[in-house]
Amino acid sequence: MTEVAASDQLLVVIDPVARRRDGESVRIAKDVLSAGAATKVCLPEGPEEFARALSRRGARRPVVVGDDRTLLRAVSLLHRQRDLAVCGLALVPVGGSLSLARTLGVPTGAVAAARAVLDGVERRLDLLVDDSDGVVLGALRIPPAGAPVQVPEDPEEIDVHAPGAHPWLRTCQSLVRTLATRPAGVASGRTRARGWGRAVSVPAAPGPSRLRVEVDGVTLVDLDQPVEAVSVVPGLPGGAVVEVRPASVGAQASSLRVVGQRVTVSGADFRYRADSVVSGPVRTRTWTVRQGGWGLTLPG
Repeated sequence: MTEVAASDQLLVVIDPVARRRDGESVRIAKDVLSAGAATKVCLPEGPEEFARALSRRGARRPVVVGDDRTLLRAVSLLHRQRDLAVCGLALVPVGGSLSLARTLGVPTGAVAAARAVLDGVERRLDLLVDDSDGVVLGALRIPPAGAPVQVPEDPEEIDVHAPGAHPWLRTCQSLVRTLATRPAGVASGRTRARGWGRAVSVPAAPGPSRLRVEVDGVTLVDLDQPVEAVSVVPGLPGGAVVEVRPASVGAQASSLRVVGQRVTVSGADFRYRADSVVSGPVRTRTWTVRQGGWGLTLPG
């Protein structure tokens, strides 16, 4: 751990969704940070401006003001720039989704979080990196096959500034609100639905998946054993807790749990949720634990 000096220079990058959702908390955080350190404030309006602000930080220590998605976006950008080893981050949580921030130990009040930025310490945390250069800070989960992707209750929680997001996502927020409030219908068999200008096939109900899960080269479950869900969560330093819940046959099946550094999942097309981002479908993906792979300023 490295002591963080209160007098260092800060680059404060404020997410636009945080500004819209809770401008008062953003103002308070800016005031506290400016009173304790030399700050440069950036107000990006899109992913390009967000990435440009981080890449031009110079010697300033980056502080992101936003929710879990903002933190994930910043870590992903620094990972792709191969700067995580030399550039620690700080977070002032403001926005709708803050569960990851709480899990990591970041205070969720604007004043307490800003003071932790000034007076806290940088702690090196483990990171999951996949074979497509994606990162996971908290939990990775693979739901049952065909399980619906959870739609945020508040359309503003959709990360329209995430890497790869399209500008037209902004115009879809009102549609998402409408769809999210519709009651789910009961279907039998497979139905056809019209989505974004094309016909898509919608499964009637989620069911078990046929997946092979390997941990450090050892097969934990193979394709002949249907599974309900798979989760990978950072556990001991340098290791992740891998849990597989087999589909029950008669009596309730017991979950399988091991700790490892390298996890490979393969089989039929599957989707997975890494922190707040849903990815896939893919047929195989490997995640590797990088011990102390990134730094976050936390209360001392």
